[in-house]
Amino acid sequence: MSAVATLGAVVLDCPDPRALAGFYAEVLGGTVSEQGGGEDEDRWVELELPAGGTMAFQSAPGFVPPKWPSPHASQQFHLDLTVDDMDTAEARVLALGAVALETADRARTWRVYADPAGHPFCLCAC
Repeated sequence: MSAVATLGAVVLDCPDPRALAGFYAEVLGGTVSEQGGGEDEDRWVELELPAGGTMAFQSAPGFVPPKWPSPHASQQFHLDLTVDDMDTAEARVLALGAVALETADRARTWRVYADPAGHPFCLCAC
């Protein structure tokens, strides 16, 4: 059976699309492009990733970030980002504004952070 669709983009709601696109551009590389104009300006920003694919960032008034960990609220989803050196990558994402959420166990092959808007993501050793 053939696929019904292809993935166009991963879209994150956030309070400031331009700022969050800039954060992920620093983490993943790529080119940021603002979409729309007029009243849509600053509501939708895309990041074309160097390895292909698109992340998009959409303005969401009243945005409430997910909680990590929380037995009472869903995280909804998170990104797994593969890195060559966990400690170096950790220092860089923290300097860019990420927040460490679950990083105490240094023997694990993954650590959990939140981006500046509060979305969880993991740095994973390759």
